Amino acid sequence: MTIKVLLADDQMLLRSAFRILVDSEPDMQVVGEASDGAQAYELTRAERPDVVLMDIRMPGVDGLAATRMISQDPELTGVKVVILTTFEVDDYVVQSLRAGASGFLGKGAEPDDMLGAIRIAAAGEALLSPVATKGLIAKFLAQGGSSDDEDGPGGRGAERLGTLTGREREVLTLVAGGLSNDEIAERLEVSPLTVKTHVNRAMAKIGARDRAQLVVIAYESGLVRPRVQ
Repeated sequence: MTIKVLLADDQMLLRSAFRILVDSEPDMQVVGEASDGAQAYELTRAERPDVVLMDIRMPGVDGLAATRMISQDPELTGVKVVILTTFEVDDYVVQSLRAGASGFLGKGAEPDDMLGAIRIAAAGEALLSPVATKGLIAKFLAQGGSSDDEDGPGGRGAERLGTLTGREREVLTLVAGGLSNDEIAERLEVSPLTVKTHVNRAMAKIGARDRAQLVVIAYESGLVRPRVQ
């Protein structure tokens, strides 16, 4: 099955480089390029890509606003957005995840990391890659980066966690720790399918689009305490 990818970046040279990289893979295809957030949203509606690689800083409608537009469109629920950022530490990272992004990736990432990120996002296995992502989220939240915005995925996190069962909360804690379904299954001595069921139920109850949103909620609600180096 071919993964359809949309590229959104205001730098044409970067888009060209990304296109060459993505189109070189037998299981991927670039279906469109956008130079700003408004165009990215319109092309997403027209092309229905599996994954949008979204630059966060673009003229006019930026990547953050475009991500929110995509995530709030009921016809685009299957589209995953991976935010591209120039900086390893970016003030918009947590906002991006709240807006509905499945994760973020530095523009300086290795080609294999970028291709891996696309595959992870397309598979619905939240992209909290590279590993530094979890630490960055924790750092921002520890510095007061959390929000009480009730419209965001992390709003009223503690209240919504009250709908989870004890096992679902336990699984959520391990998800926030960066463990995969297989690793959680081994830790809890259950099957990976059982873990996936708990994760899906937790997402449905909390209203999270994917595992990335679950991690943010876990931190914002206080279920997981950030550890800052």
